[in-house]
Amino acid sequence: MPFPIPPILAAAAPAFLFEAVCLLLAGAVIAYLCSRIGLVPIVGFLAAGVLIGPNALGLVTNQSLVDQAAELGVILLLFTIGIEFSLEKLHRIRRLIFGGGGLQVTLATLVTAGILRLFDLDWPTAIFSGFLVALSSTAIVLKLLGDRGETGTSHGRIGLGFLIFQDLGIIAMVMLVPALAGQGGGSGEIALALGKAAVLIVVALTAARRLMPPILEKVAQTCSQEVFLLTVIAICLGTAYLTSLAGISVSLGAFLAGLVVSESRFSHHAFAEIMPLQILFSAIFFVSVGMLLDLQFLVQNLPMVLLVVVGVLVIKIATTTVAALALGESWKVSFGAGLLLAQVGEFSFVLERTGQPMGLQPFGLGSQTFIAATVVLMVATPLLAQLGSSIAQRKDPSAPLPDTADGRHLGDELSGLREHVLVAGYGPSARRLTRTLHEHDLPLAVLTLSPSGADEVEALGIPVLRGDNRKTEALRHAGIERARLLVVADDEATDAEAVVAVARSLNPDMRILVRTRSLTSCAALAESGADLVAADDLESTLLLASETFETFGLDPQIIRRDRESSRRAEIRAAGSSPASRPEVLSPMVQKVAFDPEATVEPPARSDTCTHLEQTRPVQPSARGCEECLETGDRWVHLRICLTCGHVGCCDSSAHQHATRHHHETGHPIVASLEPGEDWAWCYLDERMT
Repeated sequence: MPFPIPPILAAAAPAFLFEAVCLLLAGAVIAYLCSRIGLVPIVGFLAAGVLIGPNALGLVTNQSLVDQAAELGVILLLFTIGIEFSLEKLHRIRRLIFGGGGLQVTLATLVTAGILRLFDLDWPTAIFSGFLVALSSTAIVLKLLGDRGETGTSHGRIGLGFLIFQDLGIIAMVMLVPALAGQGGGSGEIALALGKAAVLIVVALTAARRLMPPILEKVAQTCSQEVFLLTVIAICLGTAYLTSLAGISVSLGAFLAGLVVSESRFSHHAFAEIMPLQILFSAIFFVSVGMLLDLQFLVQNLPMVLLVVVGVLVIKIATTTVAALALGESWKVSFGAGLLLAQVGEFSFVLERTGQPMGLQPFGLGSQTFIAATVVLMVATPLLAQLGSSIAQRKDPSAPLPDTADGRHLGDELSGLREHVLVAGYGPSARRLTRTLHEHDLPLAVLTLSPSGADEVEALGIPVLRGDNRKTEALRHAGIERARLLVVADDEATDAEAVVAVARSLNPDMRILVRTRSLTSCAALAESGADLVAADDLESTLLLASETFETFGLDPQIIRRDRESSRRAEIRAAGSSPASRPEVLSPMVQKVAFDPEATVEPPARSDTCTHLEQTRPVQPSARGCEECLETGDRWVHLRICLTCGHVGCCDSSAHQHATRHHHETGHPIVASLEPGEDWAWCYLDERMT
């Protein structure tokens, strides 16, 4: 009995809005509860569909609308799979994909068909059912492997290779369904369909190599997220639509579109942009699957459903194990892979929906038996995968292999980085910082949307990822979960807050350094998770570098010595007029960082400065910048004159009183009053002492 919509809601809102809210809210809440008890969110989406569907509470009754959104989810899912794989990656693991995966699909199809023939089912129904059983869940398996860090294990690699072939095999299966139903016109039409697919693949490969990289390059140069996202979606849906006009499935078109985009340097950027939409519509797909399940049917036909579940488990585990053994794997690893792939996949629903209008029934028992068995298998997958992992790694633990990792990290130069510095953005400060860290061989990666900046980083030999540093997927691609330090050096305060908040949620233990332009943003950045917020301009860049060195256990004074000369040159080039410099502040302003009673000694000797005779041991003239204390202004860092003891603010402060004091008195040398710093600067020689 459908749940009644209150009349006031029906009158005040569009007809579809109530059902959409119920669908999304139920999916989010139940997926959250499932994640709290250790189940993957997909199980929650399935359960949400069961709960709100027409066979339970009846909150959502517009199955047609849900199905259309679900089909869009399948298109986006295949598009992202195409981006993840790429031509190079497919070529590198071709034996695992086409050898092992091809054998597994063939064995599962034939064994299932053979068993069903023993029960007098006709060959078309038996083979169609074999297709359904042969496919496993790419979405669930990849999620489980990624969350458990088992992508590079032996059983994980086998599972991934087999899944890739299954995702490719669905294309051929969809083409064969009309022939199995007697509506395909025989082998001639099948050959024509395969020929069209081959032509499309050739066109896609040509576009991937020749057309798509320069197109995405031009779009990326606009640095507009809106333009880039719309372009990527247009490529995905446009290619899918064109393939449908040629009589080929939209699934093939979406996969080819992803494969085309994967050859661009901006494939990770495209993946990160499209991923939120893919997650949303894929969730709707799984909810739509749950909506198909009739709980009353499951209860009334439980013995038959369980019999199908057991039969599928035996067939999938056995055929996957045999295919893995044929590749030379041990039986433990092979059996572990069999348990990992023991479920029926999401694309089986796509195939089942294709065959249903043509009279093809799964196992000859109807759709509800197939749906019920599949949902039960999906819910059981986390437990089966855990058991398979325990068996596979009991005597055969395997180190991750970069060339067979999952699609998002396969062959990725960033995948080998551990305990590294991730620089988010590549503006002027990030450029100086990156070069400094690179000169001292610190492990480093850069995440930027700037095409020219990324090219510059690549020319230095530094790993770079083209993407939006505010996006979860982009940060994950850049290894945020393995990084020791994140530096946000040039973003506006609001953007920096977004980066820090997302990064902190992905890596709670990482140190985060941020450079900002105003004191008002410091508190918000600290609340978002930043460990240090530095003031604007060159001093802050040096501070970020010093903090980075200290994080890695290196002497931060190296930065001061190496960079002071170039820093002063940049200040002179920028002009020294106080009015031309922005007022910039730091969390450390107005904080006495020295002992006002202590005597500051000048350098004992120097080979680079000829004015030490004008210095002497001095005591600070005040507890902070003399002039700023009188006027109530703030400062960034403090300097002390080694001739008279005058304390003034640095050149990154608004008024630069230390430099002004030199110009007014001619006193040549100042020393830093910052904690842990023992350097001095000669204005006349323009050198460190």
